[in-house]
Amino acid sequence: MFELSVLEWIIIVFSSMLIGFAKAGVASMGILVVTIFMIIFPARDSVGILLPLLIVGDLFAVTYYRKNVVWKYLFSLLPWVFAGIIAGYFVLNYVTSEQLKPMIGILVLALIVLHISREKLGERFNEMLPNSKIFTSVMGILAGFTTMIGNAAGGVMAIYLLVKGLPKKEFVGTGAWFFLIVNLVKIPFYIVLGIINIESITFNLWLIPTILIGALVGVKVLKMMPQRLFQILVLVFAALGALRLIIG
Repeated sequence: MFELSVLEWIIIVFSSMLIGFAKAGVASMGILVVTIFMIIFPARDSVGILLPLLIVGDLFAVTYYRKNVVWKYLFSLLPWVFAGIIAGYFVLNYVTSEQLKPMIGILVLALIVLHISREKLGERFNEMLPNSKIFTSVMGILAGFTTMIGNAAGGVMAIYLLVKGLPKKEFVGTGAWFFLIVNLVKIPFYIVLGIINIESITFNLWLIPTILIGALVGVKVLKMMPQRLFQILVLVFAALGALRLIIG
């Protein structure tokens, strides 16, 4: 079992609840969770620790939104995603935790910029992006690579699904199935890399109940919260965490 202080345990438990919140519909919160885990754990270890927890959240999401998925947008994307996953595997195979931290920090900041650009430009942002096979292939490879090296494809997928013009429930449901599929595909790669092991799985088991609690509360409470302020706070804390990863 990982040796954590009481404060670190509190932060991790809170973060696992945030995973549930993120899977209930506030995808931007996933960026914050990625940075928190990388600050508390060695960067490579954090990727393997986080993946099974995300899968638990994915299972909740696909169950809750099981009728709200647009499969054609997933089928056209997945082959390119798998190519990105393979590229990410080779990167993870050769980098150390210290080398990975700034990579993920820069990646998180880039995703935050993309998210803010999407918010600021609205429909203009969609019109600026080509709705073509080239756009699909680029987004697919980027999503696969980012999810493989840091479980950080939330921002990429948000932009892809936004461009497709999906209603809110279909947006969340299609994203939920995407992440469940790719996260399951990543498991054998992470086992081969040694970043999912008996110790990490044992640690995961302690946190499953808190993820489910976060998801159940999230479905009911998030609709009543000021969404705009909430997302701004998430992005600010994620940016601070990313800067800390870059600076070291």
